[in-house]
This record gives sequence, C-alpha cells and structure tokens, in this order.
Amino acid sequence: MLALHGLTGHGQRWQRLSDDHLPGIAIAAPDLIGHGRSPWAAPWTIDANAAALAALLEADTRDPVVVVAHSFGAAVALQLAAANPELVAALVLLDPAVGLDGTWMQQIAEAMFADPDYTDAAEARNEKSGGSWGDVDDAVLDAEIDEHLIALPNGRVGWRISIPAMLAYWSELARDPAVPRTPIPTTVVRARHTHPRYVDDEFVELLRAGLGAVELVEFDCNHMVPHAKPAETAALIRAALGS
Repeated sequence: MLALHGLTGHGQRWQRLSDDHLPGIAIAAPDLIGHGRSPWAAPWTIDANAAALAALLEADTRDPVVVVAHSFGAAVALQLAAANPELVAALVLLDPAVGLDGTWMQQIAEAMFADPDYTDAAEARNEKSGGSWGDVDDAVLDAEIDEHLIALPNGRVGWRISIPAMLAYWSELARDPAVPRTPIPTTVVRARHTHPRYVDDEFVELLRAGLGAVELVEFDCNHMVPHAKPAETAALIRAALGS
C-alpha cells in the first residue's frame, strides 16, 4: 500500500500503525514535497506531489496499490487516482481535507506565517496535545516530537517542514477536489470531533458521482484518525487490500 501523511507531517508517522497492526504488508510512506527529508524545492502543489508519486509507483511496481491517505494526503491521493487510475486499486481516505473554505485556509496560513515555530519542545508538544492530537497515545506524540521537531538557526524549534511550502499548500486545500471518473473502491472516514468538520455530505456525494460506491464510516475521534484509532484504521485497510 501507499500511505500519505497530512499537511506538516511526514511518512514516519505510519510506522506505529505498520508495526503494531499491519505486519507483513508492504508499505511505502514517503515524505511529501516540502516535508521531512523529501526535496523542499517548489512547485508546492497537489499536482506536483501526485506526479512524483505516480513516478514512484511506475518505477517500483507493476500492480495497482491501495492508497491510504490522511487529511491533505487525501487531496493528493484523489489527484493521483484522477490522473493515473491504473495505479490505484482502492482508496482509504482518513478525514480528508479537500475543497475547504478559502477564508478558513487564509486564517490558518496567516497564523502560521506570524508564528511558525516554538520556544522549546514542551511548547510544541502542548500545542499538539491541546488540539487535534488530544486523543492520541502519549507514546505516539513523543515519537512525533523525537522525529519531526528540529532546532532552528534562530535558537527556537520547529517542525521539519518548509514554511513557504506549507503556506502554498493551505491555499491548495481550497481548490475544488479532483474527482476520479473511474470506479475505484473507496472508503471515507469522517472524524466526529473535527471542528470545523472536514467531510460533509456534499463532498461524499461528489465522490460517489465519479468513483461509484463510496463507503462513509464515522470514527469517534479528532482529526488524527490513524493515530487515535489505529486498530479501526487497520481493519479498513485490510478490507481494502482484501478487495
């Protein structure tokens, strides 16, 4: 399977899910452009990420893969499936952040631009635990801090990400979603406690118009679905792999 992280994330986030719940399954979990240890050079677009992933899949496998994608990663997954449906066997979209309100994205981007880093690791951890990571196991959050938080030249700390790329990506999330026009088995997970809500009924119906049958599942958690509900997420992935 191909696993795609969300905005400001990194591929290593999938390690715990893989180790604890999906043994024996081959998983590619790259850092998206501008994230982690992938190149940070522009362009910073959904299309550029989808094209890079298509090249990766075409080079490494002859068989279509199940694409499991969280948040921003789901926008990339849909673009990949729209442009290269022959590469995608099934989609599992975890609280997808697609086609979001432009004013909301402006506010988030402006807040990141004004305050992109932290005094220390404790401040960074508190921000996550007090927000969408509030229902994630402490050990998973500790691993996130260890892997993804780095010292910055200004003496502060920040995530291993390109801030200019992130600002561009917040705008990308306000784009109309790419909807594949090929039937692809698709499961969409809606996190009940995400606020404002990412996944509305209109979005699901839009997907059904292009993809055919789309299963909508609700999880009782906040936005970090694969980390807050790893066993339940793994069950959906195994079902997609089996189909």
